Amino acid sequence: MDELLLDRLIGDFLAEDIGSGDVTTDGVLDGGLETAAVLQAREPLVAAGMALVAGRTFRLLNGAVVVEAALEDGRRAEPGEVVLRLRGPARDLLRGERVALNLAQRLCGIATLTSRYVDRVAGLKAQITDTRKTTPGLRMLEKYAVRVGGGRNHRFNLSDGVLIKDNHIAACGSISEAVERVRARAPHTLRIEVEAESLDQVRECLDCGVDIIMLDNMDVALMKEAVGRIGGRALVEASGGVTLETVRRIAETGVDFISVGRLTHSAPACDISMDM
Repeated sequence: MDELLLDRLIGDFLAEDIGSGDVTTDGVLDGGLETAAVLQAREPLVAAGMALVAGRTFRLLNGAVVVEAALEDGRRAEPGEVVLRLRGPARDLLRGERVALNLAQRLCGIATLTSRYVDRVAGLKAQITDTRKTTPGLRMLEKYAVRVGGGRNHRFNLSDGVLIKDNHIAACGSISEAVERVRARAPHTLRIEVEAESLDQVRECLDCGVDIIMLDNMDVALMKEAVGRIGGRALVEASGGVTLETVRRIAETGVDFISVGRLTHSAPACDISMDM
C-alpha cells in the first residue's frame, strides 16, 4: 500500500464527511475530553485494514489518537471480538467514526469473500485473482483487501499488462493481427494475454505464442478440453460468472488462475460497530 496515496485518499474521505465541521459533536462534547473506543466484529470476518486504514483515519484527524491494539490483517475474527482498540480525544474519535467504519467494513467484506473462494480451491494449483471491477477511487484499498484474503491481483490499471479482449479482436479482425500490432508497440517486459471464447481461438492464441490465454465464459467441459490442448504452452486463466458453487469445478480443469469480479464489485460489507 502506498502510504502517501493512502493519506491523500483518507483525507479526501474525511473532508467529504466532516464538511465545515461536526456540529453535533462540537456542540455536545468538551474539547478536552479523552476516552477509549473499540471496533468490534458483529459477524465472522477476515480482518483487513484495521491499523493501516481504520486506525490511520483517526490519527490523521489527531496525532494524539493512540492505536492500542489491532487485529492483524488476514486474521479471522468471531462475533464480539475486538478488532481495533483506540484511545484519544473523544471529538476526533467521533469525527472519524463513520469514515473508518465504512472503510473497515468494505475491506473486511472483500477479504472475507476472497478467503471463501481461496478455501474452495484448496489443494489445487489454481489461484484466485481479482479484476479491475473496483469502486472508482478505492482500487488500491480493494486490491489490498483481496491480497489480505489470500487472493492475487490481476492488472492494477491498463498500463500494467496486455490483455486483448473481444472488442480488440473485433476491431483488428483477428487475434493474430491484434497480437502482431501490440507486439510492435508494447514494452517487451509485458506479458501478452488474450481472451478466447472457443477452441479455434485457443488454437490461434497458441499459434501466436501468447503468454496467457483467458478462457472466457466457457463451460467446465470445454474449459477442460482447452487446458488439455494448451498443454502447458501458456498460462491459463478462467474468467466469467465464477461463483462459490462453481469455482472448485473450474479449478479442477487445471487452469492456473481464476479471476473473479465479484470479489470487489459484489462483496457484502461486514458488520462492524464502534463503541466508546
